[in-house]
Amino acid sequence: MTHDALIAAARRARENALAAFSQFKVGAALETADGTIVTGCNIENATYGLTLCAERVAMFKALSEGHRHFTRIAVVADTGEPTSPCGPCRQILWEFGGNLEVILANLQEEKGRYLMRDLLPLPFDARLLGGPKP
Repeated sequence: MTHDALIAAARRARENALAAFSQFKVGAALETADGTIVTGCNIENATYGLTLCAERVAMFKALSEGHRHFTRIAVVADTGEPTSPCGPCRQILWEFGGNLEVILANLQEEKGRYLMRDLLPLPFDARLLGGPKP
């Protein structure tokens, strides 16, 4: 799948966002190693603390469907500047996706490409607990 197609999938996912409180809709499209695209959108609730971001929804959905290897994720928001994953999303993306390519875009264009190691340079992960390297 091309970068443009992955971004388009994230834009479509964004339309399903439940953002009644912030009005800040975000969509994500996660590509698995076999080319499957799993999408997610942010889902807010009144307590805010239980809100889930689009990136985590996509990752948890993919994991729950049995996917374990990922190549990249596109994240789309209606902003002029790139909207990068928040701290908890960076942790989850690193822990389950490793050094993914992260493509940031808005409703009109791609705004940048990054690697997870650049977005989360000193991650806490299984290596610190004696587990396998992500």
